Amino acid sequence: MLTDTWTDMWADTKAIYRGAGAFALAFPLLFLVPVAVEMAQHVVELHAGMYANEAGAKLAESDPLRLWFGFAKTIALLLPGYWFVRFLLLDDPKRAARIEWPAFGLWLVIFAIGAVQLWWSLFGPDLLAPLDLEGSAATTGAAVLAIAAQVLMIYLTAWIVAWPLGNARIGPFRSIAIMHGSFWYALALMVAGIVPLMAVHYGAAIVAVVWAPPALDWALMALDSVVVGFLALTMTGSGALAARRAAMRRNIRLAEGRPEAFREDRNFVLGSGLK
Repeated sequence: MLTDTWTDMWADTKAIYRGAGAFALAFPLLFLVPVAVEMAQHVVELHAGMYANEAGAKLAESDPLRLWFGFAKTIALLLPGYWFVRFLLLDDPKRAARIEWPAFGLWLVIFAIGAVQLWWSLFGPDLLAPLDLEGSAATTGAAVLAIAAQVLMIYLTAWIVAWPLGNARIGPFRSIAIMHGSFWYALALMVAGIVPLMAVHYGAAIVAVVWAPPALDWALMALDSVVVGFLALTMTGSGALAARRAAMRRNIRLAEGRPEAFREDRNFVLGSGLK
């Protein structure tokens, strides 16, 4: 059983990255949305001297314009989600590209909730402020809150994935029931789908600040922007395939529509969305 789990994990991990590459080729404009916004943030950072040295990085870190572009970047990471979930889980690339109702309206609700959450994390008041915590207690409280939020997000993954597929019958509470028993698989798949590119993303910034000459900073940031474009997809893809596996374990369909519209073969080879 453990061997089967690792085999499934490896197959799903490959499908995430293979799917991201296929989607970028099939729908380049959607792929380039987070790339362009990330590069715009880097332009602000470069002009603020963020990558000149460590002192410049600390000074530019709290620049208001940079923070607003950072918020725009995190919103842009969510934008391809509707199309990429459908690209991975529907057996019809043309249908995946369409704006369908109620699927698109349901996704807009998920998108709005995500946008509010991101705004709150950057600009909203501290949820622990009423407790008046200080020092290590404040640090511990923040860590506990962050972990709890991530755990909740994993349990809500089936809901977040089902709604762009047009399945309004799976809401938050049913999502928790679907994901129960698949938590650790989902967590491991999200780590596999996010951490490698996240490491490259932060690594590029460190190299630009500490080692790279100024002449290379623009090239590094352009490369990093492309990495972030793929990161937007792999973040979404890891959740989509984790929810798919959890739903299949319980014989539940995530997708609405034709019975053949749901990919049940995790060893598929993703083709072009243009065919």
